[in-house]
Amino acid sequence: MIEEVKKQVFEILGKDDSGHGMEHINRVLDLSLKFAKQEKGNRDIVSLIALLHDVDDYKLFGINNAENLTNAKSIMCDCNIAKDIQNQVCLEINNIGYNKRLKGYCPTSIEGKIVSDADMCDALGANGIIRVYTYNMKNGRPLFDKNVFPMEEITAEKYTKKCSDSSVCHMFEKILKLKDLMLTESGKKEAKSRHQIVVDFLYHLFDEENAPEWVEYLDNYIKKSNG
Repeated sequence: MIEEVKKQVFEILGKDDSGHGMEHINRVLDLSLKFAKQEKGNRDIVSLIALLHDVDDYKLFGINNAENLTNAKSIMCDCNIAKDIQNQVCLEINNIGYNKRLKGYCPTSIEGKIVSDADMCDALGANGIIRVYTYNMKNGRPLFDKNVFPMEEITAEKYTKKCSDSSVCHMFEKILKLKDLMLTESGKKEAKSRHQIVVDFLYHLFDEENAPEWVEYLDNYIKKSNG
C-alpha cells in the first residue's frame, strides 16, 4: 500500500525543482518514521501523511487543490485506503504547514504532530538552507539584499500573498521561527541543532558580505526570540 502511494506521489512531484519534490518527501518520510518509533506513532498513518502532505501544496497546485486535497484523495482512493484512514490523513494534512499554524490550526493526533515536526525540521539545517535558496532562485529572488529587511509581523494573509524579498528575509520570516513550533520531544531535539546551523550560516554570510547592520539585526532577533 505504502509503496503504491509513493509511486503515485512520484508521478506528481518527481519533476519538482522548487524544493518540494521527492527528495524532500523522502527525507520527511524517513525522519517521520524515526520520530514515530520514539513517540510510538502508527507507522502506516505517519507514512501516508508524510508522503501526501505536499501533493496539494497551494504554492505548487493552487488554493483550490489545497482546500480540497484533490490529489491526496485521488491517490488514496486509487490505492484502496480505508475511508476512516483517508479521513484521518486528510484532517492532519489540513493542519500541517507554517501558514496553517499562523491561522491557528495544529495537528491533533500524534501521527500528525510527528509529520508536522519532520516537515518543519526539513526546512531547517543544511537542506533547509538549500531548499530556501532553490525556491527563491526559481522564483527570481536573490539570496541576500542588504537593503531589504524582513517583515516584522507575519500574518497568515501576508505570508500567503506576499513572497519574501530574498532567501535571507524568508529565513527570518519563517525558518528561524520553526524551532518554537515543534510539537513532540523528538522534534524539539532535532530542531534545536538544525536551527543553530541556520543561525551560524547567517552570521557567516553577514560577516563575509561586510554587513554589520545585519549582524546587529540577527543579534537582536535572537535576543527577542529567547525572551
